[in-house]
Formats: sequence, C-alpha cells, structure tokens
Amino acid sequence: MTHTGETHTHDLSATRLAAEYRARRLSPVEVTEHYLERIERLDHRLGGYTTVTAERAREEAREAEKRLLETSDPDDLPPLLGVPVPIKDLTMVDGVRMTFGSRVYADLTGFADDSVVTLLRQAGSVLLGKTSSPEFGLPCYTENAVAPPARTPWDPARSAGGSSGGAAAAVAGGLAPVAQGSDGGGSIRIPASVCGLFGIKPTRGRVSNGPIAPDLFGLVVNGPITRTVRDAALLLDVMAQPMPGDLYLAPPKKGSYLEAAERPPGRLRIARSREPVVPGAEVHPDCVAAYEDASKLLEELGHEVVELPQVLGPDLVPVFETLWGVMATLTPVDPEQEHLLQPLTRWLRERGRATSGPQVLEAHAMLQAALRTAFPVMDQFDAILHPTLAQPPVPIGYFHDQEPEENFRRQMHFTPFCAPYNVSGQPAVNVPLYWNAEGLPIGVMLAGRLGGEDTLISLSAQLEEARPWIDRKPPIWNE
Repeated sequence: MTHTGETHTHDLSATRLAAEYRARRLSPVEVTEHYLERIERLDHRLGGYTTVTAERAREEAREAEKRLLETSDPDDLPPLLGVPVPIKDLTMVDGVRMTFGSRVYADLTGFADDSVVTLLRQAGSVLLGKTSSPEFGLPCYTENAVAPPARTPWDPARSAGGSSGGAAAAVAGGLAPVAQGSDGGGSIRIPASVCGLFGIKPTRGRVSNGPIAPDLFGLVVNGPITRTVRDAALLLDVMAQPMPGDLYLAPPKKGSYLEAAERPPGRLRIARSREPVVPGAEVHPDCVAAYEDASKLLEELGHEVVELPQVLGPDLVPVFETLWGVMATLTPVDPEQEHLLQPLTRWLRERGRATSGPQVLEAHAMLQAALRTAFPVMDQFDAILHPTLAQPPVPIGYFHDQEPEENFRRQMHFTPFCAPYNVSGQPAVNVPLYWNAEGLPIGVMLAGRLGGEDTLISLSAQLEEARPWIDRKPPIWNE
C-alpha cells in the first residue's frame, strides 16, 4: 500500500507510520520500497543522498515486518520499528560508504557505528542511505566534489543550506520521512529554515557525538530534521542518551519529549532580538517580516514578548572563527592529498594550523567569561526568538563560486544568529511559520535554557497547532 486516494505514503509523519505499522495497516517493506523508488526517480534533482543503501534498507524493512507480524504486544516494539531514517554523511555507519563530503574520503567504508547510529538502529529504524554534506561539514551550504549540490525543493535553483543540506532536501522533497542531522554552527537550523522544516539543535551533550568524531570544543551536536514537532520529539527521545566517554553531559532530561509535544507550554516569558552579532550583517525584509509575524503570533497565544538586552557581542565573532579554523584541521588528511580539498577547506585549515595552543585556550577562556555574564540574563526568559537566517534561500553557487575569504564573509552575513547557541550550548529550534511572496520558506529560531528542550518542543507544538505548516508542500512533492 503506497497511497489511498490523495494521501501518499510520504504524506505520513514518522509517528503516524509507526502507528500504522502497529495496527498492521501499512507494511514497512512497501513503505521502504516507496521511498527507494522516489529517491531513484527524483533525487538527481535535489541532491539529497550521497549513498543509497537500497539492499540494506530492504533487509531491515523485512526484519521489521517480521517482528511486527510475530509480536503479541505492539507496545513492546521499539519506537521507530520500520521507519526509514537516513544518516548524514559526516556520521559513520559500519560497512557503509562515508565521504565526509570530500574527494579525500570518496572511497572510505565506515568501520564502526557512531553512537547516534547505534541508538537509531536499536530503535528499529531503516537506513535508506547517507545524506549529502559539504566537505567536513564546514560551510553553511552543501556543495562538494563527490555529489551534486543539495537543493531546496521549494526552488531547486537555490541551496538547501548546510551542513545537513542533503538531509533537509530529502525530508522536504518526500525522499525520507525524517532524518538525522548535526549542528556545529547552525547546520540543522539553517537547512531546516531554507527547506521549510522543523529542526532541533539539542543542548550540548544531550546527544552523543562518539565514538568516532572528536568533540573537543562542544560546538557540534546531533539532532532531528523533520516535518512535524512530534516527529522531532520522537527522534530526540531515541537520540538523547549519553554514552561512555562523552566529554560533555547535558542537564538531566525532563521526561519524554514526545509527551512535551502533547502538553501546553503555559504562559511563557519570551525575549526577542533581530540584531546580528556579526558586524555588517543586514537582515532582509522577508526575514524581518517572519520574525515580526512570529512575535505577533506568540503574543496572540498569550505569551509575554519583550526585547532581549545584548548579551553576546561582536567581539566574540573572531573567537568563534578561531575555533572553526582549528576544527577544520581535526579531520586527518594525508599531506599529499591536501590538493584534493576544496579551496575553502584548505583556507580554513591554514588558519587553523596557524593558531597556537595558547591561542585556542585563550579563545575558550574568552567564551567562558562571556557566557558567565550572559547566562544570568538569558535565564530570565523561557525562550528567545530570532530570525533563523538574515537572508532568504540563496542560489546554488552564491557562496561556493567565490574566493575563500569572500565565501566565508558571505556565510557569516547569511547566518549571524545560529552560532551563538553552539557557543553557549543552549538548545535551539527552527520553526517554519512563514513563506515569502516568492513561495520560499523563511524560518524563525527559538532558543531555550540549557536542558530546556521540553519547553521549546511544547512551545513549538503550540505554534504548529496555531499555524499548521504540514500541508505546505513544494511542487516536487506530488510527482
């Protein structure tokens, strides 16, 4: 069964798929085939996948269907049994090709499962494949030398963002019901915004980055990219489990995130700001309109909305740039293969290698000092509203076709709001409430207190109910 009347299988959310499986009204095998067929037919236009694991997906779907048919108590089944979930190509899956978005690793086969993969597999998910990412996940767009550019389904001439651009393109185009992403400077929220999706960057340490990727700076965290708040909550419930050896641990989880999506948030005190931290960045009128529209909606829902005092200033931008350059050096590359890297990657690695150990420690000390001043102010609010991005979705090549310094400058001006919450470690979400006159999605971002994912999920679910976006679909959806 792939559709009934006007409802296609890819119209169904992950939570709905799981429920339909348990009621034996849908087959994991047929659903998996449906997605594989769409990937084969449509992904060349979106650039969602670097690698498709069709045979593995079919085998896992058959195993899931067997468990469903044999169980006497569906409530004992794992929460994602039979639900397709692709994995970003910066995250390792044992036995599956992993490129890091780079020609240097074009022939690498994964030799272990990263922790988040282990947890998703234990939850019963079906692996459709690896979604495209830029080289080493460094840029905010997804264009590399190993796969086609990732494009937003709302206008395939424009970028799907990054670095989880392939994941967002796949979910927004109906090539996966949900996807795993990761976020070190906005890499879940940016593509969620330009693709019209909901995405969560959890609190630092909420989701394990181990055991393969180093987590020295605590900027990067795994999280879900989905079409609905409940789907994101379902995935985060699975992902949010600390693992041995994790360098950072989040505050204790407050119950089920799926339950948080079902309960009203109560009246919240919400701060707002559209002042970019990055000097010279200007917020496009469409992004201002989305921000003002969200502010008005929050007030209509009974929340108190006030202006946010400046807490993190432009002096921290070069500090973040310092750490980003050092992060670019952490992926090992044979010196004889450095010429295979993208120009931006080489430029960032040169900056990183020119940074001394004392300079790295000094950068950390500056961030810690700034955050100790900022948290007492930010903690006065239940949530903080910003534009997710300073510009609408941009054309393919807008960043990538520039010299590295201009490329990086454009990225900083495109996304001046996201990275501060990677620095602070606070959770933040993109909420797709607004589309501009050209029909392009313009997201808004809500950040919460450390450990406050439950509040953000509850508030986002309230916004989703008040202004549903699930029926907004790009043209490719019905093909």
